[in-house]
Amino acid sequence: MSQNVYSFNVKKIDGSQASLNDYKGQVMLVVNVASKCGLTPQYDGLEKLHENYHSKGLAVLGFPANEFLAQEPGTNAEIQEFCRMNYGIKFPMFEKIVVKGDGQHPLYAFLTETKPNATMKPDGTLIERLKSKGLLSGKDNDIKWNFEKFLINRKGEVVDRFSPELDPQDPIIVKAVERELAAL
Repeated sequence: MSQNVYSFNVKKIDGSQASLNDYKGQVMLVVNVASKCGLTPQYDGLEKLHENYHSKGLAVLGFPANEFLAQEPGTNAEIQEFCRMNYGIKFPMFEKIVVKGDGQHPLYAFLTETKPNATMKPDGTLIERLKSKGLLSGKDNDIKWNFEKFLINRKGEVVDRFSPELDPQDPIIVKAVERELAAL
């Protein structure tokens, strides 16, 4: 298995081919996103990270996924329009993919195998709420819900994974991003 993410090919939300190698030398925050989730307002925090740190070498990369209560039902064009109109998203968005279960995109298989556990929000309740509603299924290292985040360093190595309930502007995430941006 690859030791970094640069070998993974993806498609941009407009259908054009791309590779994570296009982001070589940058710090990446890879996030599975959804338009109809209680966590959807995190798009604001992701865009703020993009605005604050893009010029310093951060690439926020959004991957729409529909595995959690069908909270991303739209087409790629509908998702792109939703993000632009409602959140002014300027960071790169990619086509809708499967992040958990049958048909899982190879990128997400790599991410979850490489970093099987997420940093949780102190006093967070998401996992318990998901368990109590019977919504936590699959392998221990699976994505738990929309807006789970993976931080990748400038060498393409997965260095952190953050719980969906950690907002992108949470000091835990901001400090981790700043740490990786400062590393050469």
